[in-house]
Amino acid sequence: MVKEVHAAHILVKSEVLAKEILEKIKKGDKFSDLAKKYSECPSGKKGGDLGFFSRQKMVKEFEKAAFEGNVGSVVGPVKTQFGWHLIKILEKK
Repeated sequence: MVKEVHAAHILVKSEVLAKEILEKIKKGDKFSDLAKKYSECPSGKKGGDLGFFSRQKMVKEFEKAAFEGNVGSVVGPVKTQFGWHLIKILEKK
């Protein structure tokens, strides 16, 4: 069973913007560069990197997406009380 996930994310206020950013990722733009440009979370400054986190450390919707997503994939847009997230799954252990 996965105990921790290492993820990065981009947090924005609208689903429309999240989908636009996702399209840029699909076209080859670097996730970390987009996080620095668009993310409203302080983690954006470091490319959206959240480091490793265990269960019950993030809001439910975010945690579910991060733990269910495949390593290397970008999950989202995921809506939480903070806004809309794109979550890149970097590692699991």
